Amino acid sequence: MTVHGSFPGSRPRRLRVNPVMRRMVAETRLHPADLILPAFVREGVSRPVPISAMPGVVQHTLDTLRKTAVEAASAGVSGIMLFGVPEEDKKDATGTAGTDPDGILQAGIRAVREEVGDDLIVMSDLCLDEFTDHGHCGVLDGQGRVDNDATLERYAEMAQVQADAGAHVVGPSGMMDGQVGVVRDALDTIGREDVSILAYTVKYSSAFYGPFREAVGSSLKGDRKTYQQDPANAREALRELALDLEEGADMVMVKPALPYLDILARIAAEVDVPVAAYQISGEYAMVEAAAEKGWIDRDAAILETLTGIRRAGANMILTYWATEVAEKL
Repeated sequence: MTVHGSFPGSRPRRLRVNPVMRRMVAETRLHPADLILPAFVREGVSRPVPISAMPGVVQHTLDTLRKTAVEAASAGVSGIMLFGVPEEDKKDATGTAGTDPDGILQAGIRAVREEVGDDLIVMSDLCLDEFTDHGHCGVLDGQGRVDNDATLERYAEMAQVQADAGAHVVGPSGMMDGQVGVVRDALDTIGREDVSILAYTVKYSSAFYGPFREAVGSSLKGDRKTYQQDPANAREALRELALDLEEGADMVMVKPALPYLDILARIAAEVDVPVAAYQISGEYAMVEAAAEKGWIDRDAAILETLTGIRRAGANMILTYWATEVAEKL
């Protein structure tokens, strides 16, 4: 009883009285199995190369990639998403290094599978941007525009060489129309019905990709606004979702994560397949930079961002903190 009267049924603070109570009634829980580690493997280096815009993240050698995969698996992380960084002189207009069976990405896939087998789900980025001298996600036409259908032919080849190298999951990320269906047909044609597709269903043209461009040594000229989604649009995401599911996507993704939690929640409410979200390089860099300045509590901020993504509906989260967080959990 207070001077304002009695309100015995209106005291939510009763369920916040101590850490054990808060843990017991928590509606959202993070688990190491929810996490996927993105990792970069670079050709022609003898030691890891730090990425200045992403403190703590490196471009790996094949040997350090193996070690990183073992650490992730031991921590309980479910998957690793691999990106290849070829030598500069191997880039060309059609990204042929991306379909070379001996290319750096395929070598990285084989190395991880040899090291951890099925203890870690090996995912591969299926896109041309790391391998083209113009930095776009596809083949250019005579006017310098990305040619959607010519690019799909390249994606079909990439899917097959990545599957042959040992990928459990391929992630077509270029936002070409029809990419999921073409990749599914390409995999099935070589008898790899067992390889899953993680569709980059909702991938916005975001300012937060900046540090990633350094991570993959991007040669991008111009922007990707003609194929990545406009940040102003939401209904468009549901259209992309319907198309990807119709074409055979096994899992779907929203990228970036934090600026698009509303989209993530809408996608999660619509589907009966697993939903992933990618906490991208700029999201990572902001937290690390603010923490380095002493402006925020780093560990608390990491967990808060991941919990928010999970609460919005993600079953899986790609995050550069995956192994660190899994060990703490």
